[in-house]
Amino acid sequence: MNTNTLTVNNKVVEIAGERNLLEVIRKAGIDIPTFCYHSELSIYGACRLCLVEVQGRGIMASCSTAPEPGMVVHTDTKPLREMRKINIELLLANHDRECPTCSRSANCALQDIARKLGVTEVRYKQLVKNLPIDKSSPSLVRNPNKCVLCGDCVRVCREVQTVGALDFANRGANARVVPAFDQDLAQVECVNCGQCAAVCPTGAIVPKFDCDKVWEAIYDPEKIVVVQVAPAVRVALGEKFGFAQGENVARQMVSALKLMGFDYVYDTCYAADMTIFEEGTELIDRITNKKVMPMFTSCCPGWIKFVETFYPEFLPNVSSTRSPQQIFGSVMRKTLPEALKVKPENIVTVSIMPCTAKKFEAQLPKFATNGRPDVDVVLTTVELEHMLESMGINLKEQPPEAFDMPLGFSTGGGVIFGATGGVMEAALRFAVEKISGEPLNQVDFKEVRGLGKRKEAELNIKDTKLKVAVVHGLGNARSLLEDIKAGKAHYDFIEVMACPGGCVAGGGQPISRESNFRSARAAGLYHTDKERQLQKPQDNYWVERCYAESFGGHAGSHEAHEKLHTNYHNRSQIFDAKSVILQGNAENPLVICVTICTKQENCPGQKLLAQVADFLKKEDLAEKVTLMAAFSSRPEEDGTLAVSVGDELIARSGTPEEILASVKTAIKKVLK
Repeated sequence: MNTNTLTVNNKVVEIAGERNLLEVIRKAGIDIPTFCYHSELSIYGACRLCLVEVQGRGIMASCSTAPEPGMVVHTDTKPLREMRKINIELLLANHDRECPTCSRSANCALQDIARKLGVTEVRYKQLVKNLPIDKSSPSLVRNPNKCVLCGDCVRVCREVQTVGALDFANRGANARVVPAFDQDLAQVECVNCGQCAAVCPTGAIVPKFDCDKVWEAIYDPEKIVVVQVAPAVRVALGEKFGFAQGENVARQMVSALKLMGFDYVYDTCYAADMTIFEEGTELIDRITNKKVMPMFTSCCPGWIKFVETFYPEFLPNVSSTRSPQQIFGSVMRKTLPEALKVKPENIVTVSIMPCTAKKFEAQLPKFATNGRPDVDVVLTTVELEHMLESMGINLKEQPPEAFDMPLGFSTGGGVIFGATGGVMEAALRFAVEKISGEPLNQVDFKEVRGLGKRKEAELNIKDTKLKVAVVHGLGNARSLLEDIKAGKAHYDFIEVMACPGGCVAGGGQPISRESNFRSARAAGLYHTDKERQLQKPQDNYWVERCYAESFGGHAGSHEAHEKLHTNYHNRSQIFDAKSVILQGNAENPLVICVTICTKQENCPGQKLLAQVADFLKKEDLAEKVTLMAAFSSRPEEDGTLAVSVGDELIARSGTPEEILASVKTAIKKVLK
């Protein structure tokens, strides 16, 4: 007889490694309500909804109580039910109860639990005054009046993403979840990944909605509205409409988008193929010419802002290739006006993404053509759901329809971009064939698939050895970067995605309560890959034709580099204490920032700062610039310097003389 059991509501349940009573109880088929418990986060024990009565011990929180053999547990007694109802009423008393207008109304844990417990009235008065809503971020909206202090957002940001943009402040009735110093979200280290919104149970943090901008464009008879759809959207959108989890609903989605009023529906997978042309070519060039290695992928804007903020010394390692969204935007701006015989100003470009960080990316000034953003509006998958519902469109009833050509054609390599490891696998399909000079018959690189924290593979391609790694979740990315800095890890090519599981679990995707939703959505993408006749990005004929007609004839050309590549911004200085050394009088002075490390004796940044100031005065440029010193407490163990001229990171390594020469060149380039 198995003695490693306990009893839950008169049912004997085996203990099989569960870390708390709550997990054992749920295994028994009883779903105890909870706000603050999340299986992938640390145990917090704040909401007190998961209370149970343990015989001989009294009432306890099941999430923070370890299971022991012989325990007799009751999950529903009169006192427990009353306690839960009172807890919910107290939360509702200080909660913004404008539920019909809340974007989480149909998927709100507070609403759901109140209904299940039979809470039909709130007997307590609201004591906390309404606080201002933070709409500063282009990606997220933070409404503190809906916060139930569960701490899920704090823990996912700190524990999974290691960003720490949110934390608790104050005590007792004044306790709140806020960014540092109660600043707006756009003013702190937030990387816009949206994982806080993905775990928030009430809608206190949600993706910013831009649906009205799209409706306005659709209703304007003078506008041609074109839309691109990311690969991960097609394996998540259907869940709301009764499709199986992970089922590809791309063809029904195209039909629905046309019914909504979009003039042309294109596939971001086309741009993903094009991304591989550029990124793969760049990788081969770095290997062949022994340039800066390892090379990191650049598709994920959450990862890009993370490395810009926390590890700017690695910016030279990041591929300069734009993300598929921005490559598509650039291609559309360049080719569609002539192809559609429409004035450029009358084309509105929309992208539907699984990612909240894409909203931040699209509004960056560097991604604009003639002052117009390459992508006008970014919608998340959840926003598309709302738009379909608002128009009364049932996705399941739509007839299948194909993407518009030619920007709707893609290979399987472009489709798998949405899963962690997908970008790497698509790039390997390109690079291995190009390096070997032989047709690649076996296109699967399964070593880089799956949800492992760090996936590695080593390939021998003729005389070239290629060691690659894949990480997802920024905490795993930080660990890898630290290992590289410490000399513990050596790679040639690394894929990083900010969200655990990749884009299939992006901050703009539908929230799923299923434990395997990441795997199911990824499986849908890999299944689609296998259905394609072409699986290697380099076999995309329409991309080759686009290069021939509009981008210099081939990947890596001068025109392709101008339109399909980008540069990065050292954001680490944004959060340092700063002092103005020289203040120019120009209307828009060029900002030059030199970091001085307060933890390093005789920091070379001090000497460099003085040299830059002398150069500006000697060249009569002082009136045109603002020279700043950023005082950082982050140690520069290797003596490297953080220097930026405008948005350009000049150097993180080399002698002060070499860095000064680079700074002078950059200044003259901007102010020539």
